[in-house]
Amino acid sequence: MTVESPKPNPQGKGLSLINVISETSLTLVAVPPKNAIQVANELFTSMFVLGSDFGFKPVIGKEYWLYFKSPRFRLSLISPSEWQDETFGKLVGNCQLQDDLTWTLQLSEQTSRDKVLMHYIENKRHQFEENLNQQDSLADALPVYEAKLPFYQRLYASMLSKSLGYSMSRSGIAGLNYPAALSLDAMPQENP
Repeated sequence: MTVESPKPNPQGKGLSLINVISETSLTLVAVPPKNAIQVANELFTSMFVLGSDFGFKPVIGKEYWLYFKSPRFRLSLISPSEWQDETFGKLVGNCQLQDDLTWTLQLSEQTSRDKVLMHYIENKRHQFEENLNQQDSLADALPVYEAKLPFYQRLYASMLSKSLGYSMSRSGIAGLNYPAALSLDAMPQENP
């Protein structure tokens, strides 16, 4: 009688990690320098999306939909036109993973008019801003390793850190705290 040993990597997540790292390493070279406001906006939006429930490997440039069904947000491959009921909850908006591994989120009209949901998002943003202001540097605010996140969310948060870190290094703000980086944004730029 032979006993099969369990597969060491049954879901292929190790291969996913290697593929994502190799795919994104090439795109990081083209990441432009970003100012503090851009970094803060992209970091907040990206972590808001990555804080939602999903169990698939996101693809750059593909459209996804973010739904809210109390108490959780859920990122889905299924558009609102593909289902008839409120199975996934309220549509928050559509999302897209960008080349630099930041996420965009376009809020739906319904969400924009939903005072309770907008208040929730504004509170999240306020907490995020407070956290940014407490960090010694912008680089310290990056989600290098977020143990509380599931695999794909943790992987993409880590790659987001690399991308934004590279961008901040190129713009010279990585070692600055948020208020100092913001003050640079307010200074007039010299023309070369």
